[in-house]
Amino acid sequence: MTKLSKNGLKDLLDELREYRGRQTELITVYIPAGYDVNSVQKQLEAERSTAKNIKSTSTRKNVIDALDKIVRYLKEFKKTPENGMAVFSGNVSKVEGSQDLQIWDVEPPMPLKSRLYRCDKEFVLDDLELMLEVDEVFGLVVMDRKEATIGMLEGKRIEVFQKMTSGIPSKVKAGGQSAQRFHRITEGLTKDFYKRIAAEIKNIFFDRPKLKAILVGGPIPTKDEFLEGDYLTDQLQKKVLARIDVGDSSESGLKELVEKAGAILAQQEIIQEKNDVENFFNNLGKHSEKTFLGEKDVKRALDLGAVEILFLSTKIKKDLSRSLTKIAEKMGTEVKTISVETEEGEQFYNMAGIGAILRFEV
Repeated sequence: MTKLSKNGLKDLLDELREYRGRQTELITVYIPAGYDVNSVQKQLEAERSTAKNIKSTSTRKNVIDALDKIVRYLKEFKKTPENGMAVFSGNVSKVEGSQDLQIWDVEPPMPLKSRLYRCDKEFVLDDLELMLEVDEVFGLVVMDRKEATIGMLEGKRIEVFQKMTSGIPSKVKAGGQSAQRFHRITEGLTKDFYKRIAAEIKNIFFDRPKLKAILVGGPIPTKDEFLEGDYLTDQLQKKVLARIDVGDSSESGLKELVEKAGAILAQQEIIQEKNDVENFFNNLGKHSEKTFLGEKDVKRALDLGAVEILFLSTKIKKDLSRSLTKIAEKMGTEVKTISVETEEGEQFYNMAGIGAILRFEV
């Protein structure tokens, strides 16, 4: 099984969306990363027995045949692929009464986190579609002096990693210490809490290669104290993209943080895309012998395994994009899609919409 790139996944999903079952007979199976593939195989064998109770003869046959096909396929695996896997099978014939039983499998470009078995009139693609939006992930931190929540944004999905409380009392208890002494104690506890937050941020994000940036939210004094207090490592401090006023330090605060950072995140995507196109144009000007433009030359270089990065405009024909992407995946080539939402992207499309930076001259 080949691990699909984002572009390869997009092409597969485009194909799977076109199929419709006459009844609930198209089967979707998600096996999350790290899950035992053999236990899923046994579950599907049990589902086969249940499927014998389906009243419709044709639906019963199509469901059982699809389950058998998936079970036979899963028996080839000793363990689940690194990012998990999704398997789709069913009768996709458009002719009433005939059978065209097909199976598709995919190891997605990112770890699959959900487990699923479903028979429906269409394949279930939601979790895989979310991955199309994710090239990078953003760290999320919302905090005040009482609590902090640390999470991550992948596409449109927010995942919570850690919830923390400081244990700092809100006021001087009766018969207790003086206000000055209480202030010293709370300040010390606050610094300790900031150190704990920083340690958790490092633990969660430091070795995460796809981390694009970190967004920090909270009341004005708290987040500023934290960010200006030398608690984060230099590497993580450089990753802080924005500090945003947020009134909630719970899981709801993460959602508020993402909503308020929408314009910033959108701008980051545009900047990245512009950088990609500029990189291509710079190579075209300085290293024309290793930079190709146009379908004919790019395909020739792809077939030779010479392409390091393939650039495809989102406006070129889907069939062409799909075929070039499939070759690129076989050759271990990185694929970048370029929209026409920027001047650079529009210029790239008008020039050909297909480009490549080569590993070596051909």
